[in-house]
Formats: sequence, C-alpha cells, structure tokens
Amino acid sequence: MRDVAVSLVVNGRRYDVRVSPRTTLLDWLRDRAGLTGIKKGCNEGACGTCTVLVDGQRMNGCLTLLVQADGTHVTTIEGLASPDGALHPVQQAFVDADAFQCGYCTPGQILSAVACIEEGHATDAASVREWMSGNICRCSCYPQIVDAVLGAAKER
Repeated sequence: MRDVAVSLVVNGRRYDVRVSPRTTLLDWLRDRAGLTGIKKGCNEGACGTCTVLVDGQRMNGCLTLLVQADGTHVTTIEGLASPDGALHPVQQAFVDADAFQCGYCTPGQILSAVACIEEGHATDAASVREWMSGNICRCSCYPQIVDAVLGAAKER
C-alpha cells in the first residue's frame, strides 16, 4: 500500500507527512509526533482514553485514521495549557476537584470535558454523566469528574 500525503495542524504546529493509509491518529500522535499524553486503552473506541479534539469535536484517536484528519486542527492534552504554562480552566478544575487517581484516563477525560462544555451539555450532573459516558475511569473518580466539569462550566 502506498503512503499518502497528510497535512494537519496539531496544537498549533503544522505537519506535512507521508503515512500508510492505515495509520491511526492515535499511533501517529504518539509514535511520530511524540505527543504521549494521548493514551492507548482498549484500541476499540470503547474507553475514551485516546480522546482528542479534531476541529473542536471530540474523536477517538484509535478509530480515526490520520488521513481522515487531513486539513484539520487537532488538539491534544499537550495543547490545552497556555504558552506561559497556565493550565486550561478544565485542567485546573480537574486538579481542584481531585478528579483523577491513577491519571491514565485523565487526558481523554479532560478533552472530552472541554468538548462537553463547548457543546453546551454541562448543565447538570445527569447531563454531564450522559455526555461523558464514552470516557471510562478504571479508578471510579466519576463524582469528582462530574464536579470538575460542572465547576469549569460555571467558571466559563
């Protein structure tokens, strides 16, 4: 299979690459772009650990081929903080609410939370639980995650 050209912007940096059409966004981000904040969990789209934002929409990096991201802007956990190092309000809300334990799911949870808030779904606990249901936490920090999302939405 021939490599294909892909151009995309990741966390504000433009990439022009040639890749196998079978390369997933998850694998390319971790292995080629060196952005290891995105995690590989189930590799089947069931856990949300690999959540990134593609043109502001949450996507599972394990189910998205890099060629599908051609011409898009991708945001990973590394791209949320300000250039001066200040945490994104959702990142800070996760810290304040102690919304993580082992931390493996945290990058995907945070990016999904950003989208949940931007989409207008962070209105109450039930709505947050529903719209964040694609992100699994093995440590069961769900009450703290809901508190973090609602707290960040209120600050917005």
